[in-house]
Amino acid sequence: MTLTKKLPDAEFEIMKAIWQLQPPVTSGMIMDLLNGEDEKIRKLQTVHTLLNRLVDRGFLRSEKKGKERFFTPLIDRDKYLQFETNKFVKLYHGGSLLNLVNTVYQGRELSSVEIAELVKWANERRGEI
Repeated sequence: MTLTKKLPDAEFEIMKAIWQLQPPVTSGMIMDLLNGEDEKIRKLQTVHTLLNRLVDRGFLRSEKKGKERFFTPLIDRDKYLQFETNKFVKLYHGGSLLNLVNTVYQGRELSSVEIAELVKWANERRGEI
């Protein structure tokens, strides 16, 4: 599946829970994780609606086994995050990674460890390491 659209926040929250759990997962497992993370209590009907949307969009596969429905992600977490990040960099930073880094670190002191990690990362991309 080729990613073309950003997930709404509520659907992304469901996907994050599924990626965090060991798939295949049930709606009950998702509810337990989500309702244990913060004070925002989600209703089962809302979670079912979001799961059905994610199935319709091709992000999840749904299988019924007995009385329970199991969900498996069809999109890898890292692949989705890469899609979102690339879209963000293109939209807000003209496609420039340097502009993104400058914005993130503007006015903030980088530690020598962070600078060393950035240099190492850049050298790896150039094939120098």
